[in-house]
Amino acid sequence: MYRPLTGIGLLLAAMAMALMSSACSSPSGSAAGDEGGDVDTTAATSSSVERSASTADVELGSDEYGPAPVVPEGPLDPPLVADLDLVFSDLTAGFDFEAMRRIGSSGDPRVAWLISDLLRFLQGGESGAVLVESFQELTGATIEDDFAWGAVTNHLIAWDTPAPPEYVRWKRIPFEIIEPAWEPFFSDPDAGFDYRHLSWGGVLIDDRPLHVSYIPCPRGCIAAMTEPPTTDAAGGDWYDDDQIVFGVVVNGEARAYPKNQMEVHEMVNDSLGGRRVAIPYCTLCGSAQAYFTDELDDIEGLDIGVDAGRYEIRTSGLLSRSNKVMFELQTRSAFDTFTGKAVSGPLREAGVHLPEITVETARWGDWKREYPETTIVTSTGVLGSPYPSDPLGGRDDEGPIFPIGTVDSRLETQAAVLGVVLGDGTAIAFDVEATISAIDDGDAVEFEGVVVTRGAGLRAHLLDGTELSVHQAFWFAWSQFHDTLLWDG
Repeated sequence: MYRPLTGIGLLLAAMAMALMSSACSSPSGSAAGDEGGDVDTTAATSSSVERSASTADVELGSDEYGPAPVVPEGPLDPPLVADLDLVFSDLTAGFDFEAMRRIGSSGDPRVAWLISDLLRFLQGGESGAVLVESFQELTGATIEDDFAWGAVTNHLIAWDTPAPPEYVRWKRIPFEIIEPAWEPFFSDPDAGFDYRHLSWGGVLIDDRPLHVSYIPCPRGCIAAMTEPPTTDAAGGDWYDDDQIVFGVVVNGEARAYPKNQMEVHEMVNDSLGGRRVAIPYCTLCGSAQAYFTDELDDIEGLDIGVDAGRYEIRTSGLLSRSNKVMFELQTRSAFDTFTGKAVSGPLREAGVHLPEITVETARWGDWKREYPETTIVTSTGVLGSPYPSDPLGGRDDEGPIFPIGTVDSRLETQAAVLGVVLGDGTAIAFDVEATISAIDDGDAVEFEGVVVTRGAGLRAHLLDGTELSVHQAFWFAWSQFHDTLLWDG
């Protein structure tokens, strides 16, 4: 049975899905797709330092999702390919219910990833019901959650279900219907995405013109803040001392970026200490990071007609396992935001891996005492009017709102950790609460040759004093992107 669904209808369904996912509106009218949490400085009892297992040594399990379905190998059966083509060929015109039911009875759980992709945009109504029924028949799982897309995707991530051959050929279709500007992210045959985990964050791409400090996104994006106006510490009295800032120091110049403003923009392109930096804030991951972008000017052989000296990092509107996907505006190259590595486009081809620098998550009062010469973004930032004190209103207080699959059980899902990656690739996480408690008790925090100290926020260095680049994140995010050691007191 073939039921009509216009292109406008599909788009409206997608935007309704965004609202169901609790993407809230910023003062500028652009939707905020991510959110993070404050540093919890509650004291905890410190114990002797023991070497914790790495992620690879921990049984992550998926008991709550039941046994993984048996997955065949090799190419898809031709009739299954034909049915996938029927479903995906013209989603702007309608949805082929009978073809989807045949897909559900195909016995190949690999195509359940494509059901997940469609559910992101078509949850609810008859189409959503048929998609869920087809998923259940393919996998043997029972989906009782009202938020079917999240439940389906969590199962697939937990099972680590392989994607079907030619997966991207079909997956890209609904995504490019919603946002044609995502096409470059699906067109690089050597892209480093795990496309299974690529999903929609509820907003569209920030492809506003280059060089703008701020103009709104008429179609609904998370608009980056570029070269924001700043004031000295005294002029920052508009911001309460106990509120959170993300502090960055470059060549002795310190600057504080208020958390409430970062919740609205989620990305800053700025100049600091004679360098150009990009500061993404993935609120879903509780992770503010900082990368140097001026080194892109010196890439040999990168001659693609860009405005050299003004590479700008923006928010794509896509997520990878709940982590925002950032991209460079001129080259349309996507990055793994958590690592700074280019994963698609010309910058991937050039092997770009952005150098990361430390972001201290601190309270404004502590930051300005530690760095009295600091600047801070003005109260009106680039909007020209004051920002709300809590733009997201505790949106993620009950836990992650996007699918993340299983979580490493060594810490709570949204526990704050300080993360560091050593030169040999060893990843280490320090439980923030336990670290602060130990330091406050006068204990040294040293693990695997890394020493953590507390100033305004937490910093880290090697035993020889060499400073390390660190940032804070939620535990679920750090542990899913890194095979990590853990110091937890």
